[in-house]
Amino acid sequence: MQRDPIKLKWLFLGSLITNTGISFIWPLTTIYMHEYLHESLTVAGIVLLINSVFTIIGNYLGGWLFDHWKPYPTILIGIFTATISAGLLIFWHGWPTYAILLIVLGLGNGMVATCINSIATLIRSKQPSYVFNVLYFTSNLGLVFGSLIVGYVLPLGIEYIFTIAFGMFIVFFIMAFLTFRGLDKSKQNVRKGKVLADDNTQTREKLPISLLLLTLFVAWIAYEQWQSNISAYMLHLGMNVKLYSHLWTVNAALIVLVQPFLTHFDDYLLQHLRGRLYIGFAFFCSSFLILIFARQFIWFVLGMTVLTIGEIIAFPAVSTFVNERASFKEKGRYQAMVTIAASAGRAVGPLIGALIIESFSYPILFIFCSVLIAIFTLFFVGSGFKKAQR
Repeated sequence: MQRDPIKLKWLFLGSLITNTGISFIWPLTTIYMHEYLHESLTVAGIVLLINSVFTIIGNYLGGWLFDHWKPYPTILIGIFTATISAGLLIFWHGWPTYAILLIVLGLGNGMVATCINSIATLIRSKQPSYVFNVLYFTSNLGLVFGSLIVGYVLPLGIEYIFTIAFGMFIVFFIMAFLTFRGLDKSKQNVRKGKVLADDNTQTREKLPISLLLLTLFVAWIAYEQWQSNISAYMLHLGMNVKLYSHLWTVNAALIVLVQPFLTHFDDYLLQHLRGRLYIGFAFFCSSFLILIFARQFIWFVLGMTVLTIGEIIAFPAVSTFVNERASFKEKGRYQAMVTIAASAGRAVGPLIGALIIESFSYPILFIFCSVLIAIFTLFFVGSGFKKAQR
């Protein structure tokens, strides 16, 4: 049995560290720019959009370099870029330096995110589906840790936030430098040996992959409504910000509790991968149908619960589905496309939602999200039937 290029614990720990570090910074962007730097919400929105664009560029660059160059220096460059940006933010976080460094941080973080997913495709001791499931768990656990700690550290000063993030990126860089060295050799060995035939073939089932990535893209457009416009809707209904924050406590608790349970049934879920994706996106779709009737807090809790279950079922399975159908020489490229689809959905989601709300209403937005996810999921389902008929 071929050895893994790195020990799985280092890959999982790296995912946990980088997501914790980044979650110290990104949730504060709008608040910090508006309340501390006295820039308008429009300016903050533009900065976040540019940041998302550079994250997408980082996603693509990380995948391209992983395939056409070397994985080891690629991920080190990504971590180094994020580390330097966070370090400079400790001392220079005024306007416009803050915005520029945040955008550079997005570039580095985009490279790292794609590299981590791409490294998962080189693991041989466990099924890729298992690795992607655990990576999804560690990334969300990191976001939970970071978001919780920020609330206690921010009153001490914004410099402390950037210092902790910088420290975490330093730890990740040192860990990757010492433990990720086998990546290049492993990729070369696998290319020469086990998957030589696959290396000379093109990626299979490009249409299903494209339709699944489009479904992921629209799912993230919908998901972003929970992180942006739904908070305003709850305030409009007379609820407070504290209740809105409780929704994300529900989200975090479900991910921490349910994700390991699903990982336990990884073999069964891998055998029914398409069914897992269908069910996950169906839950996603249903969560917005619930919101149409939401007037009390309990309905929002129900909607968030259904959304999170759909997220846990579907999102890690996307990387697995794409990995199984991508040729070895294009593993990095296609994992980059997964992260790009998610990043693009996050980038345009708040704007699309705001335009629909301003032109129509919140219920119309919820119907739009539900219908959009349903349509693209059905397209993806149809691609499975076409394959079966061949």
